Amino acid sequence: MLKIWGRKTSSNVQKVLWCCSELGLAFERIDLGGPFGGNRDPAYLAKNPNGRVPTVEDGDLIIWESNTICRYLAAMHGGERLYPRDPAGRTHVERWMDWQLATAAPPMSTLLQQLVRTKPEDRNAAAIEAARQQAAAAWTIAEGALERRPYLAGNALTLAEITLGTLVYRWHVFSIERPELKNLRAWYERMREREGFRTHIEIAVA
Repeated sequence: MLKIWGRKTSSNVQKVLWCCSELGLAFERIDLGGPFGGNRDPAYLAKNPNGRVPTVEDGDLIIWESNTICRYLAAMHGGERLYPRDPAGRTHVERWMDWQLATAAPPMSTLLQQLVRTKPEDRNAAAIEAARQQAAAAWTIAEGALERRPYLAGNALTLAEITLGTLVYRWHVFSIERPELKNLRAWYERMREREGFRTHIEIAVA
């Protein structure tokens, strides 16, 4: 059975948990990080020198970096519908996975830190507004892509959605002003129909 180290409220852990749900994979999850600590314990650092979550153990194999973990799980466990074998097909999925890391995640991380993890009296209004605008610009790119298809990489859910799911959920629940992005909202609602999304993504943000 897979072992997954990481608290369930971590966006990167949530990707892996939803991926496991879509693939029907059993796993043991071990609380680590955030309020649980343990990131800097020597035994954990021997597995993941970054001291971050998640880390996955599959037999003798240790894997870290959440997007890499999702790719591995889909490739190893019959997840071609999530991660095509065809190299050309994979590009449509992987570009959004990379976009998640490079474009969507940074402003969404700032919003998380400021709106959830910072006391109201200590929040930086200018940083919040700058991040809100950057996030809105990013989601507008996804809005355009979703004009032509129901999911980012085509007609079915893929790792593109699994790696972006937590961020789009937070975008819709944070107490901020949002532009009207009807395609993005419809895409989000389609994800909400998935059991794994409801179980692992739609939880209290911490």
